[in-house]
Amino acid sequence: MDRPPNENLLSRLEQNLRQSRAARMHLGARLRELEAEADAVRAELAEMDTLASQSEAAIYRLLSSVLASSSLAAGLPSDAELESAMGHSAPNTRGPVNLDTRRQQIPSVRTDIEALSDRFLDRTIPQAVTLLLREEGGPLHVNELYNRLLEGGFRFTGENPTISVAVSLNRNTRFRKVAPGTFDLMIRDASKAS
Repeated sequence: MDRPPNENLLSRLEQNLRQSRAARMHLGARLRELEAEADAVRAELAEMDTLASQSEAAIYRLLSSVLASSSLAAGLPSDAELESAMGHSAPNTRGPVNLDTRRQQIPSVRTDIEALSDRFLDRTIPQAVTLLLREEGGPLHVNELYNRLLEGGFRFTGENPTISVAVSLNRNTRFRKVAPGTFDLMIRDASKAS
């Protein structure tokens, strides 16, 4: 004897409901596995960040000792010193170079800077500089970056903060050097490109 059509429909709907619940339970279990894996990856990233920070601090200490041992005059290093400290050759000064024009382009490091905000207080140098370069819309010299970082509440711990900025940007693929001591973002927002 055949079942009435309503009973067949009810049976199919119950079967579909059981399959949907089983699939949902399976997906829920898979989601929990992925969340656990994501937590593990986050922990590994945090560990890598710690190692990178320790390496960066070691680089700063090494650069400071290299610059100090080369009997530099007191004060902040020049662009040539930054270049040589980062393993690059000093710029070629032979031939006709307009030093007045070059000096005008290099902003001075200001000593009278007070923090105007705390926007960079909890940021790394690359994070803060990315924001500054996006706002500027073009490259900035490490001296100007240093000045603006201080205005934003960034706290430097090393003896040569401009070297800290230069080294941090030089080793980060997010940035490119466009002139001695001058950096820009490697990739600009496509919406702003013309």
